[in-house]
Amino acid sequence: MKKIILFALGLFLAFSCSKEDPNEIIEPTLESQDTQRLLSVAEINSFINGELKNGNQDVWSKASAQILWSAAMRGGEVLSVGFGNEGESFSKNRSPRLLETIENISGVIAKSEGATKSSAIKSADNTLNVMDVNVTQLATVEELLKMQNIRYIEPIGYASYNNNQQKSAGCSQSGQSINGGDYRVISPNARLPWNFDIHKVPQAWNYSTGAGITIGLIDTGISANQSLLGNGFNDGSSNGRYVERFGTYIDSFWWWSDNIDGPNDRCGHGTQMASAMVSPRNDDGMPVGVAYNSNLVAYRGTSDVVLEDYHERKGVSNALKDLGNRSDVKIISMSVGYPWSIGNVKDAVKYAYGKGKMIIAAGGTSTTFTNWYGVIFPASMSEAVAVTGLKDNGYNRCNICHDGSKIDFTIVMQRAGDSDRNVPVLGFNSGSQAYVGGSSVATAMTAGIAALVWARNPNMSRAQVLDKLKRAGEFYPNRNSKFGYGNIDALKAVQ
Repeated sequence: MKKIILFALGLFLAFSCSKEDPNEIIEPTLESQDTQRLLSVAEINSFINGELKNGNQDVWSKASAQILWSAAMRGGEVLSVGFGNEGESFSKNRSPRLLETIENISGVIAKSEGATKSSAIKSADNTLNVMDVNVTQLATVEELLKMQNIRYIEPIGYASYNNNQQKSAGCSQSGQSINGGDYRVISPNARLPWNFDIHKVPQAWNYSTGAGITIGLIDTGISANQSLLGNGFNDGSSNGRYVERFGTYIDSFWWWSDNIDGPNDRCGHGTQMASAMVSPRNDDGMPVGVAYNSNLVAYRGTSDVVLEDYHERKGVSNALKDLGNRSDVKIISMSVGYPWSIGNVKDAVKYAYGKGKMIIAAGGTSTTFTNWYGVIFPASMSEAVAVTGLKDNGYNRCNICHDGSKIDFTIVMQRAGDSDRNVPVLGFNSGSQAYVGGSSVATAMTAGIAALVWARNPNMSRAQVLDKLKRAGEFYPNRNSKFGYGNIDALKAVQ
């Protein structure tokens, strides 16, 4: 049951808040209420649920000043303001028009809030066309909504969509016993996860092991206690590669500062994703990763897999920018996300995409609403490659995986007869192992396969590598309405 608990909290436990409670008191509709009143969390969430059920992931785009203000007041009194023309997510050198817009925003905040221009700005991004502003007055939001050259206004700190959510979604540091039927031993003494054979990963290794390719991972970091992702990264048959670790997540305790929490995983999820992608082909009897000779640059951008507050959203956005700026990084794997789009993360995805990165993201994992909600953000973006997980009995999604028209690929990662038996990976501590499932591990494995393909064809563009993956999909040249191009044949992809 502990594996179920791990992934039942995975990419979208956040949905559980919208489950209707027959005993809940239904408040009057917003239209019938005083538009100057601070709305309750229940009222704000009711608006969000309505937008999501109407298929609008840009939930704040249709929000009134009252809703935006209320959500900001209940989320740290901060608004994220994306400025510029539509599609102008970032700029290398800002034009006089953009500089004037920044000045106008600062002026509106200062005037409405009775503050100086400098104190009105919580954070101003030097690359993305977005700034976070301190807001306490409804009039401030009303004035911002009237302005030109504003792309979005979002209460970036609003984190009350699910008051019952545990702040450990997808996290586990406990080692587990691995069923003997879920791996086989390969040289020099590594464990090959059972599903690697389904996707012909061992056969693909005859052509490529990922050497020379660097994968960027944005997750909860890597455990300092797992030596095979540290000083043992070149163990066994893995050699000549590097692993680097960074942190962009701002410790939520220090709301008023920029205190970075460091690169070390305190959750477990990031360690598991790193293992599925690049764990060495070791001689220690531990699970091997798909691209066991690829480099890894791992970012702790979030504390768990649900990007539910200001610090995580800011951390992931900054990690995307950093990885976008690295010439060695080809692929960015993101087994994290949220039910609705987040402006500064969306801008950062577009920035990294503009730098030629292949961004592979989890299609979503949740305990509820998998039957009506499709692919979550940022996997839902056209710039991202969306992946979900299947059982080993045909095209049946895993118990808690999402599917939908925006899914691009699938990975088999769950035993149909036992939902606790997923993919064996390295544990949080050296010498330990664990199971990991959901669209999270499917995404990490796909990133690993993409690294195999790119290493085999180092001069290819992102589009050419993606085309290789598509052609290796079971449904190619067709596209399934729920599962995209389907299961990837890694051997076919590298040939």
